[in-house]
Amino acid sequence: MKKTLTADLLLLFVAFIWGSTFVLVQNAIAILPPFTFNAVRFLLAGIPLLVLLLLARKKGNWVVEKEVMLPGVILGVWLFFGYGLQTLGLVYTTSSKAGFITGLSVVLVPIICFLWLKEKIHQQAIVGVSIATFGLYLLTMFDYLAFNIGDFFVLLCAVSFAVHIVLTGKFTKIYTAIALTTVQIFTVAILSTFSALLFEKPWLLDSQDLFHFEVVFALLICAFLATTVAFFIQTHVQKFTSPTRVALIFAMEPVFAAITGYLWANERLSTFAVVGCIFIFVGMILAELPIRKKKVEISV
Repeated sequence: MKKTLTADLLLLFVAFIWGSTFVLVQNAIAILPPFTFNAVRFLLAGIPLLVLLLLARKKGNWVVEKEVMLPGVILGVWLFFGYGLQTLGLVYTTSSKAGFITGLSVVLVPIICFLWLKEKIHQQAIVGVSIATFGLYLLTMFDYLAFNIGDFFVLLCAVSFAVHIVLTGKFTKIYTAIALTTVQIFTVAILSTFSALLFEKPWLLDSQDLFHFEVVFALLICAFLATTVAFFIQTHVQKFTSPTRVALIFAMEPVFAAITGYLWANERLSTFAVVGCIFIFVGMILAELPIRKKKVEISV
């Protein structure tokens, strides 16, 4: 019970960090291109993890199994798509909208489990998905920005994160957290670097852009808190709690994103958009609430 409570509190901290970084990333990518930002972010995030692995090896406790490479790369690919699309989407949409659309990954988890893993999808989840979808319609179609290409990118990002959550739940039961986290983080760093070289030509950037205060601040927070610490926590503690509780806790991420967007970026949503956010949040909660099984009394 104590481990479960600790895991839930740590995951809530992760949701807070992730929700709070939307504004930071949006400010940073106004200066540094998205893929370049992610390349530096994940490279910095991977360094402390690599140091931990080397220290473990020095002590004679080499924790990287050969079998962990493929699952780690698979997780890294989905994580790359998730963060790449999210960061690209933030170029065109607000941090508040991006936070709630990203949060739809929680709703998509039961759908992916049904289509991919053939797990039964309950009627409650169907209702939750329907409510959240209607909320997305209100959020993106009646807001002052309406539905734009940024919202579409973030919607695809939500699909990627949903797949990542499903696979993380599967792999963390088999492999050590530090090894799995390190492989996936460096996979994202490598893929982001190739994408930056291919699409953004970072060698043409002014060196002052990389050392701009908003870029440095965002990189430090996103690399070490929102990536190294956050993903290690998720990978390590998810084994102590249920996927349903994880999904419910992560449903707080868009709420934190909306609050920080309001406080730090002075973002204002229309009435329809606010109602849409409420529908999305209610849909998330409803889709992931545990199903109560009816007790069957047997009379003899």
